[in-house]
Amino acid sequence: MPIRQLPPNVAAQIAAGEVVERPASVVKELVENSLDAGATRVAVSVSGGGIAEIRVTDDGCGIPADELALAFRHHATSKLATAGDLETVATLGFRGEALPSIAAVARVTCTTRVADAEGGSRIEFRYGEPVGEGPIGCPVGTTVQVVELFGNLPARRRFLRSDAAETARIQEVVTRYALARPDVRFTLTADGREQVNTPGSGNLQDAILSLYGGDVAARMLPVSGADAHASVSGYTSAPDLSRHNRSHMTLLVNRRWVYHRSIMYAIEQAYQGTLPDRRYPLAVINVDLPAAEVDVNSHPTKREVRFRNENRIFSAVRRAVSDALVAHAPVRQASRSFSVPGEAPPSAGLPLNYRSAPAPAIGPGSPSTDGLALPTTELTSSGGVLRDVLIGLRVVGQIRQTYIVAEGSEGMYLVDQHAAHERVVYDRIRHSGQSRDNGSQPLLAPTPVDLNLAQVATLQEYADMLSEYGFLLEPFGGEAWLVRAVPATLTGRSNPDPALALTNLLDAVAVEQVVMEREDALVATIACHGAVRAGDTLTTDEMDALLRQLETTENPHHCPHGRPTVIHFTEYQLEREFGRR
Repeated sequence: MPIRQLPPNVAAQIAAGEVVERPASVVKELVENSLDAGATRVAVSVSGGGIAEIRVTDDGCGIPADELALAFRHHATSKLATAGDLETVATLGFRGEALPSIAAVARVTCTTRVADAEGGSRIEFRYGEPVGEGPIGCPVGTTVQVVELFGNLPARRRFLRSDAAETARIQEVVTRYALARPDVRFTLTADGREQVNTPGSGNLQDAILSLYGGDVAARMLPVSGADAHASVSGYTSAPDLSRHNRSHMTLLVNRRWVYHRSIMYAIEQAYQGTLPDRRYPLAVINVDLPAAEVDVNSHPTKREVRFRNENRIFSAVRRAVSDALVAHAPVRQASRSFSVPGEAPPSAGLPLNYRSAPAPAIGPGSPSTDGLALPTTELTSSGGVLRDVLIGLRVVGQIRQTYIVAEGSEGMYLVDQHAAHERVVYDRIRHSGQSRDNGSQPLLAPTPVDLNLAQVATLQEYADMLSEYGFLLEPFGGEAWLVRAVPATLTGRSNPDPALALTNLLDAVAVEQVVMEREDALVATIACHGAVRAGDTLTTDEMDALLRQLETTENPHHCPHGRPTVIHFTEYQLEREFGRR
C-alpha cells in the first residue's frame, strides 16, 4: 500500500482516540478547562452513562467571541506560548487538543460569555464539522454540551461498559477534582439524580464529609509535612478505617489529580504493620513542589507525571503520612491470651499464643469444628510431596493468631491460616457445585445496603453469578439494595454483617477480575471473605482440622491468589541457627 496523507477527518478521529477514551475522559478535560478558567462553581450533568449527553457548566472567565472558533482547532491554546513554557506548566490543560478531539467524535455545542461582553457566543459542531455560530444570551462562564458521543464510531461504543459503569467513572473524576479543589463547588447529576454536591468552602474536610459521609470524615487524620523540596498536605484514614482496593486513595500534584505508582506505594508503606493484608487506606494527599520539578507532559491524557527526584518525593510522602499516624493514631500493643490455666506468660516481646496439647486424630467421619467442616470426598490432584507432608504434621501452636506452627519429620512448618483456609473454601465451592439451593443462608430480616455507582455496576455485571453462588439480592431504590440471603460460607465469625460482606466482596471482585477469569475472581473473593483471617484465634482442634482439609485440596501449595500456604524450616536450619552445627 503506498504512503499517502490521511484525510483530515480520519486524522482527527485518530488524535481523539488519544484524548477521549470514554465519557469520563470528556468530563475530565472539560472540568480541567473550567478550573483553569477560574471557576468557583462547576456543574456536571450526564445521561446514559455520558454517551447520550454530557453537559459541563462553569462560572469561569469565558471565551471571547472572536476566539471561540479558534478554541476548537488543533494545537490552539491560551496556556502556552513557547516550548520553554512546558518546563513550568501550572495549568491543568495546555495542549489545545481537548475541544477539537471531543468535537471530532460527538455533536458539541459551546455557549460562552466573558465578563465585559454585552452578550454571549455560541458555536456548534457535528462530528468535527462546524454547523453554526452566532451570538446568544447567556451568563458569564462557559457551558459545553456533548451529545451522541462516538456516534460516528460505533466500534468505539462497543468497547464501553454499561451506563452504570460509565457513570461510576464520571463520578470518580468529579469526586477527585472536588477533593483537589475544595474551594470550588462541584455538582454532578446523573440521569436526573444528584450524585455529588460539595460546598466549595475551601476546607478539604468539608469536601470529604460531603463525598464520603460523616463517619469517614471523623476518622480522617490531618497530614502535613515539608522539606526543602516539597510540601505534603491532606488527610489520611486512621488504621481502623480501610478499604479492599486503592480506589479511595487520591494523589494530587500541585492540585492536579494524577496516578504515580511509586508515590501511591509510599502512602501504603506508611501503614505497614497497621493494616490487615490486602487492605488499603483512604487518603487525599497533595504534593506541592516547583513546576520545574515535575513533568506533566509525559502522558497523552496528562494522567501520569514524572518527578525530577522521585526518591525525595517518595520519602517526603511516606514520612508525612507516618507522622500523622504516630501523632494522631498511635499503634496499640496487642493483648496476649493463653489457653493453658496457670501457665506463665512468655517473656516480654514474645507475641506468641502457644498451645502445647497434642492434636487429636481427626478423620473424615469426625464431627466438624467451628466453621471448619471437613469435606466428605477427597479431591484428586497433583499437590505432590506437600500433601504427604501434611498428613504427618502435628500442631504445636499459633503465632500472632496468624500462623500455625506444626512439627513434622523433616523439621518445623509454618502455615498461613488465612491462605490455607482460603484454598480449602475455594476448592469446596468450586467442586461442590454450590448454588442457592445448597450453599445459601437466608437472613432472618433483609439487610439494606447502600452501594456506590461502581459497586452497582459490578453487582449488575455479576448478577447471575452472585445468584448462583448464594446471594439473593433485590433493588430497593436508587443505589440501595436488600440482601435477603448470602452464601453460607460468608456467615462465619469473620463476616457478621451481610451488608459489609457484600460491599467488601464487590470492591474486591472489581480488583481481582483484572488478573483472573470472571468466575474465578468471584469464587476466590467469596473464599477469601469466608476464610478465617489473620488475628482469629483457633483452637488446637481447629488448626488440626484445617491441616487435614488442606491435604485434600487440588493445590495445597498456594491460595487462589498465588500466595504460599506453607513454609518449611528444616531441622538443619534450626540447628544451625542455634549453633548446634
